[in-house]
Amino acid sequence: MAAFCVGVTGGVASGKSEVTRRFEALGVSVADADLAARAAVEAGSAGLAEVVAAFGAQVLDAQGGLDRAAMRRRVFADPDARRRLEAIVHPRVRALLREQCERAPGAYAIAAIPLLTEGGGREAYPWLQRILLVDVPVEVQRARVMARDRVEAELAERMIAAQATRAARLAIADDVIVNDGPLDALDRQVAALDRRYRALAAG
Repeated sequence: MAAFCVGVTGGVASGKSEVTRRFEALGVSVADADLAARAAVEAGSAGLAEVVAAFGAQVLDAQGGLDRAAMRRRVFADPDARRRLEAIVHPRVRALLREQCERAPGAYAIAAIPLLTEGGGREAYPWLQRILLVDVPVEVQRARVMARDRVEAELAERMIAAQATRAARLAIADDVIVNDGPLDALDRQVAALDRRYRALAAG
C-alpha cells in the first residue's frame, strides 16, 4: 500500500509521458488522470448518468457511451457548460486517482495529473505528498506542439495560453525536472528523484 503519493504535472508537450514512463520502468505505479476521466463517465456509470441529466441524451453516441467529440465542442463553446461538466467529472477523477495510488504496491505511487494547477492544486489534492513539475521553456513547448500536432505557431500559442502559466505551475511544485535536453538527461533526473522519493516514503 503506497501511502506516499507524488503528483506529476506539466504543460502541453512538456514531456510528462516520457517522465512517467521512466518511473514505471523503475517499478513505480502510475495512476493516470486522463484514464480516470474516461472511467468516471464510462457507459453505465453514475458519472455518465449525471452528465446526461445535466446536458440531455444528445451527448450520447449510438452505443450509449459519451460522445466525446460532441461534448468537447459544446464545452469549448460554452464556459458555463464546461464548469458544469468539470463539477461532475473532477471529484470522481480525484477520488479514483487517490484510490489507485493508495492501493498501489511499492514504496510510493505517482498520479499523472496534466491539469493539476488548473484543477485546484494542493487544495484539490491534499493527499499528494509531493508535486513534481515537468518544466520546459515556452519557446521549446511551442516548437514541440507545432511538430507533434502539425499546427501553426498561432494555434500552438493558443493551446499554451489556455493552460496555467509556467509561473503558476512552478509556484506549486516541490520538485522540477527541466526537460529541454536529450532524453538520457531525463533518465538521470528520474533516477535521482526515485531514490529521493523512496527515502522520503521510508520516513
